[in-house]
Parts: sequence; structure tokens; C-alpha cells
Amino acid sequence: MELRVNLNGFELKNPIMTASGTYGYADEYEVFTDVSNIGAIVTKAISINPKKGNQGERIFETTSGMINRIGLENLGIKEFIEKKLPILKEKNINFVMNLAGSSFEDYVEAAKIAQKEGIKAIEVNVSCPNVKEGCLEFGVDPSSLSKLISAIREVYLGFLIVKLTPNVSDIESLALSCEKAGANAISAINTLKGLGVKIEILPNGEIKKTSVQGGLSGRCIKPVALSMVKRIYSVVKIPIIGIGGISCLEDVLEFFSVGAEAVQIGTENFTNPAITGQIIQDLEKLLLKLNLKSIDELKRKLRE
Repeated sequence: MELRVNLNGFELKNPIMTASGTYGYADEYEVFTDVSNIGAIVTKAISINPKKGNQGERIFETTSGMINRIGLENLGIKEFIEKKLPILKEKNINFVMNLAGSSFEDYVEAAKIAQKEGIKAIEVNVSCPNVKEGCLEFGVDPSSLSKLISAIREVYLGFLIVKLTPNVSDIESLALSCEKAGANAISAINTLKGLGVKIEILPNGEIKKTSVQGGLSGRCIKPVALSMVKRIYSVVKIPIIGIGGISCLEDVLEFFSVGAEAVQIGTENFTNPAITGQIIQDLEKLLLKLNLKSIDELKRKLRE
């Protein structure tokens, strides 16, 4: 059986990846599963300078999902390189560095550093809805996105993934602009804009309201993610990494069937931190059951 996947030059042991913001920076989940056996982990978003993130309540549980407004809290690229990169290398963990910026110049400078440090894959985050500057403002306009990806491509020679937002009406144009600007792959989707509200009636008759506005993720967004992946698949030739509501093998197969070459598991890591290893094992068992020699054969059958 062959579980390996070649994403336009970026090799994965298997098509199961983890989504940025849900798996730490390096080996934080190794107590639950063999992290080095995952296709690739995608780090928390890394910015040029450290970020404290948003203040106040930042997580809100919803039906079949959650809303977060973390605000890209991270330790900054300098500390990532000094403290986390050595762990990834020592433990032979395949990884993608998620890159976020507050300005055009931030993205380009971070990409330069990634190139200098020999980081072989980055995921450009132009789709986070939880920050005041950067990210989403680049990810909703094809022209701005094209200029940004072209500038990053000039200074970064490694594998370049662009993570797209679902909070647009024409995701096809965004995907095409990324492909033309030199992206090697598209990952989709990031979180949907959402608002969580909780009303409590206190014993004294007063009403207490809690609300969190941010990015909605989890099982509830899977139908949107599947639709977006299928739409992107219809217009680009570069590989697509599907993200959104994946919690079991059946979900992975659904994403393969609409065009994804690999998938990222996100919110499910919080409720079942061993989920990646379980799905990899389930994929192996399925190939045996169907008498298939490779993951590519499985994808072809699903797309017939």
C-alpha cells in the first residue's frame, strides 16, 4: 500500500495534515499520537513580531463547532526559529510554517526569513477574520492577493500554499489569482465569520448576555468547505488541501471525491487529540479492504 502523496513537489507520508492554530508549533501532541507519522503539521500562524492576540473571551462553543477570536497570538518568527524549529528537525516532523502578516512588507520579510532558514513549505494566511490588520484584507481581492503572492514568490523558492477564506462570493477568482502568481497549492477553507450568543436568566431576574464574534469552525462548516473545494477544483490545476469539519474517515473521503489531494484536521483535534493517527490507520484498512495499492487509486475511484 502506498499512502504517500506528492503535492506538486511537496512529499507527504500520507494525506492527513493538521490545521494551523489547532496543533501548536511542533511536538505538543506527541503524548496522544506519533506526530512524525502525520503527513505534515501546519504550525500556529507565525508573524514577524510576537503577538498577544485579542483580549477578553476568545473561545465560544456552538452546536457542532466553535467560534474563536484568538487573534493570531504567537511567539514571533525569531523565537520560532530559535526554539521550535530545532524540535521539528530533531524529531523528523514534516511541517508547514503558517505565515501571517499585518502588512504587505511583513509577509515578504517573513517569507525571506523562511527561505534563509531552509523552511521547505509555508502556508500564507490571507484569510483570518479575527485580526484588525492584514490577513483577510489581502484575501478578499484577487488583484491585491496576486500582488502579495507574486512578491512572496520572488523571495521564497519553497513550496507555497495559500489558505483561502470562505467569506467571499467568488472564491474561484481568488484561487486562479494565486495559481497565476506562483502558488504551488491552495488550502481551503479557513473559518467562517460567526457570532456566538449565550443568554442566561439569573435567579434575581437579571439577564446576562455573553457573545463572541470571530471565526466559526468544526463539523458544522463541512458542507460549505466541500462546496468551496469543488468550486476551486473546477478552475485550478494546482493541488487543493481540504479543510473544514473533518472528524472521521468518511469526511476525508468526501473531500477526496470533490478534488482535495490532502486534508487538514482542525477543530476535531481539541475533542479527540488522537484523531490524526486514527484516520491514518482507517485509511490503511480501507485500502486493504478495497484491494487498492495506493491512495491515488482510491481518489480515482471516488471521482469516477
